[in-house]
Amino acid sequence: MGDGTATVDDLDVRLEKHRVELTGYCYRMLGSSFEAEDAVQDTMVRAWRSYEKFEGRSSLRSWLYRIATNVCLDMLNAGNKRARPVDLTDSTPLAQAALSPRPDSTWLEPMPDARVLPSVSDPEEAAVAKESVRLAFMAALQQLPPKQRAVLILREVLAWKASEVAELLGASVASVNSALQRARATLAEKGGENADAAVLDPLDEEQQKLLERYVAAFEGYDMTALTALLHEDAVMTMPPFDLWLRGTPDITGFMTTLGSACEGSRLVPVAVNGLPGFAQYKPDPDTGGFTAWAVQVLEISDGRLTGFHFFLDTERWFPLFDLPLQLEGEADQVQQGA
Repeated sequence: MGDGTATVDDLDVRLEKHRVELTGYCYRMLGSSFEAEDAVQDTMVRAWRSYEKFEGRSSLRSWLYRIATNVCLDMLNAGNKRARPVDLTDSTPLAQAALSPRPDSTWLEPMPDARVLPSVSDPEEAAVAKESVRLAFMAALQQLPPKQRAVLILREVLAWKASEVAELLGASVASVNSALQRARATLAEKGGENADAAVLDPLDEEQQKLLERYVAAFEGYDMTALTALLHEDAVMTMPPFDLWLRGTPDITGFMTTLGSACEGSRLVPVAVNGLPGFAQYKPDPDTGGFTAWAVQVLEISDGRLTGFHFFLDTERWFPLFDLPLQLEGEADQVQQGA
């Protein structure tokens, strides 16, 4: 590699072109927004340091994926599997509801679409990318051993050939095919809660209207209207708490008791995990405005809401979505974050 800032700048530009897709790959591998971004940064640093040894025997893209895979496999050696509350415990009846937090490292984390979904012209490719970061699919991925996870993502999501994956992993094509078969079998068995949530991309008119009715019901704290939108077996989760609720009576019962401080909230749309979502701001009696409370991720199936998930660690999530922690007035004055 020659000297000079032009070459250095050119390498920077070439590496940056791959940042979003690599972040998507590392996010699927690790289940954590922040670990994924750390892994990509580590990948970029390693690429910089060893670029002189990269002789162009493969494409820059596949070389970066090889580095990123090694970074992720090293990070996964700790053995932690991230999960949703529904993966860890049974649902709790409202009468026994208690808010017990678990450490951050327990949870599958939300991710803004813009950070993990590169813009592509092929609608089918875009749809596969979105589906593969949805919470249910991400949770199922976390059930796979790390190498099977890498094989499945590279083959099924990124559409690499078996021979390309074998080269990347330093394995035989037969072992890659075998790993893919085992991974598919595990996913079929452990598809889990809301694995069939069918959210269209882009949202069709019916789904768009459903979301508008949801905003009106939630901001108005109208439990009758909300009940009409929820599937009877709908699920509500609130990481970092391991509590989760199933069914409209327990969900609306929670919202009017332990969750009653959410009344009067404002919702700002966000694009999260390939699904519709909202940044929720609760009324702030001290300022007269609103304060960040949760990133909501919604799952839809057959014209009803089947899952809504409240990620409550606002100090972490709202900056990730480029959203303020406070609103002074009406939420509709705030522009949607990235």
